[in-house]
Amino acid sequence: MSEGSEEQKSIGTVPTVDLASRYECAAVVLHSPLTSGMRVAFPDTKKTYCFDAFPNIEKVSKITSPVLIIHGTEDEVIDFSHGLALFERCPKAVEPLWVEGAGHNDIELYSQYLERLRRFISQEVAAQ
Repeated sequence: MSEGSEEQKSIGTVPTVDLASRYECAAVVLHSPLTSGMRVAFPDTKKTYCFDAFPNIEKVSKITSPVLIIHGTEDEVIDFSHGLALFERCPKAVEPLWVEGAGHNDIELYSQYLERLRRFISQEVAAQ
């Protein structure tokens, strides 16, 4: 997997974080990621329970590849706080993209989305 990269959105970030925490890959892009399934269902949850099937927050610190986190500040599905928490917990995170005013399904429509992806690939990933 070291030759590939992973980019996933929302619930798709769960297998991406799991694989990237166990195998080396060139780069990881987490688009509107969730910290855990329990924290989406119950926003006041502060810890990870053993029965939480989607514990991204516990695995993201094990990723050894550059990680770009993208999240809209007005995401109505996965609250912006999830992206921020993962960024703070990920030692390999590069400068994130917080898209002011973007929701869960329109973030790709903002010009800075593609600009940030291009810069991540051409500068931060290429420098590895």
